[in-house]
Amino acid sequence: MSDDASFPAVPESRLRDGGWELTDETVETVFRLPTAKVVGATRLYGDSRTREAARDAAGVEQQWRFFFATALTFRPPLAPGIGPAMILPTVRAEAQSAFAEQLRERGFADVERGRRERVRTDSGDRARLRTYTASLSLDEIGATLSITGWVGVWHGDGFRIAAGAYPDRPVTEILGLADAPPELDCSPQDYRDELLDLIRAVE
Repeated sequence: MSDDASFPAVPESRLRDGGWELTDETVETVFRLPTAKVVGATRLYGDSRTREAARDAAGVEQQWRFFFATALTFRPPLAPGIGPAMILPTVRAEAQSAFAEQLRERGFADVERGRRERVRTDSGDRARLRTYTASLSLDEIGATLSITGWVGVWHGDGFRIAAGAYPDRPVTEILGLADAPPELDCSPQDYRDELLDLIRAVE
């Protein structure tokens, strides 16, 4: 990879059509190896459609789902004798730890690591995914938001990390709404399928 950080390619039209909004772009050192620092260029998206519908229907301002994609750059670049396969396990472990920490920084508790899965990205690369679960108390309505998160790491045209999280129950149930707009009535399976599609589409 070059020494210049560049952002990963994401499925912009799919994100836009799905009601996702770019909420942040960052370039920062995400972790360090013995011989290099690892810089991540990250695009973070929030599900604005669900957030706005929940606010209008129940007065609850909450980011219900998020998705991000990161491209990694090594500074200085890796030595010629160090291939991607040699450091992929380290990158994967660091990315998973960072994802769990991000959930805690967002206020989630009971963060637990779950099962692993393998998928093939749309560009043909093999990615390994890890699940996480966590919960957040919504004190204003006396409810708990339980989420499932997925974080995937792979090497294609450079190292990529893609991840996100979603409620494990329909938002209507969490908010106790008998009659709500369809934006709030998606099933956890719908959320899961959309997130995995977004992860696979990252390049």
